[in-house]
Amino acid sequence: MSRGRDGGRKAGEADEAGEADEAGEVEAAASVTRPSSRTAHEVRTGVRTATTPAADLAPRPPVSPAPDPAQHPSPLRHLRYFRAVAEERHFGRAAERLRIAQPSLSQRIRRLERELGVRLFDRGSQGTALTPAGRLVLAEADQVLAAADRLAAAVARIGSGAAGTLRAAVPPHLGPAAVAALITGYRERSPGGELELRELTTTAQARELAAGTLDAGVVRHPCPAPGLAFGPVLHQPLGVLLAAADPLAAVERLTAADLSGRALVLTPRADDPALYDEVLTACARHGCTPAAVHEASGGDFTRALVLSTAAAAPLAPADAEAPAARAARAAPDAPPAPDAPEAPATPGGAVALLPRTTAGPGTVWRPLAGEPIGWRTSTAWPADGHNPAVARFAEAAHEAMRDHAGMRPARAAAVHPRPASEFPL
Repeated sequence: MSRGRDGGRKAGEADEAGEADEAGEVEAAASVTRPSSRTAHEVRTGVRTATTPAADLAPRPPVSPAPDPAQHPSPLRHLRYFRAVAEERHFGRAAERLRIAQPSLSQRIRRLERELGVRLFDRGSQGTALTPAGRLVLAEADQVLAAADRLAAAVARIGSGAAGTLRAAVPPHLGPAAVAALITGYRERSPGGELELRELTTTAQARELAAGTLDAGVVRHPCPAPGLAFGPVLHQPLGVLLAAADPLAAVERLTAADLSGRALVLTPRADDPALYDEVLTACARHGCTPAAVHEASGGDFTRALVLSTAAAAPLAPADAEAPAARAARAAPDAPPAPDAPEAPATPGGAVALLPRTTAGPGTVWRPLAGEPIGWRTSTAWPADGHNPAVARFAEAAHEAMRDHAGMRPARAAAVHPRPASEFPL
């Protein structure tokens, strides 16, 4: 019995000594003041000169010591220590379980009791028992600590990219198969995450990525936007969408020169100015000089322009001769085509430059020989905003575009100058 009292007395003395040491450290830190601004003459004579501001004579406020995490643990840690003591009913066993010194544990419990203004434990030689207030605190502590654990787990899932909402965008004409594969791929990589996906032009994506309203996107190049990082660039060749009744539809593979004199249907220049200029420059470089350029955003409107201009402007016989001859060479055993009747020389119908797509009723899609014109596409995100969720999106998007949109790694090409800028084709 006397040995238990001696042990309790020693633990109490250790607690008081530890608290006294803490108080002494705080008092010593509070006594630190800023260095005096007096000159050496003033220090020797004790007289301040007339040029010294009177405000300097006021006492300096003490410098607050930096908080020490060891001396000021979080309230949640206090509750965890309290719960360990309540479950073990013994300070020594609780300290061993928590892997801290018993005097330190006693100090933390006493501090918690002071903060709550109640006694939580009855300490005696037979062990430690909860007071009525301690039993109430234990019931509430279990709920608080369980909620804190759930919060920490949710934050960890968001930090790892496995949860949370990712705001992303893709450009028009990416293709339904590629978009569906991207969404599926992201869900597989982030089962607890949510993908908020929109269709935006490259210009709009660059603006929102810079403003912080978009986390990641799929953009087309050139993308002259500072502050962005990009994934690997993929090349997507463009082909020709034309009316099924167009004489060029008889040719399985066209050249860019076959489109010269036709009206081209392109995405609006206001959406992607650099891409619009790059496509027209590539057309000119490969022998295509369009008679006009129509702008269309949606696939339905693009097909409508192709069909309406084809019906209103039939192809001139001179223009039809080259593809017809090529078709005859491709099938030498076929009977010769009858002479074409004379017709007024009018330009052919409009054609659209698009990646491989499922042609709607009345239209066909034909590839261009040598793939002279194409779009360069990659993922993009703010240079300082890369995180696990963005990495999962970039991986899923790259795989979807490669496997479901006919894209492949962009080959190195020469840089062709143009006024005020350069861009690779």
